[in-house]
Amino acid sequence: MAQEAPKPIAASALDALATRYTAAWNSGSPEAVAACYAPDGGIVINRGQLWDGRAGVAAMAAGFYADVPDLTLACDGVRAAGDHVVYLWTFTGTHAGSGRPLHVVGWEEWDLDADLQVTASRGWFDAADYARQTGAGPTDEAS
Repeated sequence: MAQEAPKPIAASALDALATRYTAAWNSGSPEAVAACYAPDGGIVINRGQLWDGRAGVAAMAAGFYADVPDLTLACDGVRAAGDHVVYLWTFTGTHAGSGRPLHVVGWEEWDLDADLQVTASRGWFDAADYARQTGAGPTDEAS
């Protein structure tokens, strides 16, 4: 039997999801970020470890807040194909360890359930650029 194709997400629902996710990150609450995920959802960032379930997602978000306590997230765009979504973002803030300002761009690829909660996320950003901005990596002036 052929698998039924996922139904397209209405533009208004997609915009509401992106707004909710952005607001969750900007709340400073790891639990608010985790609430955007299905109970058994998870995220992998840059092919790293799986942060599994809402507790894992909350732990991941808490790590970002510890590193960047004044983190501000902006949604740069969102696109959908069936139940698969790409959420483009930029975050800014100050690195807690170095005091350096950060400007990081990236995206997440989401699979969603029928309630528009994230069941799987694959997040991406330039880790070398992040390290450079925090002072942990080579600087632009290094040759």
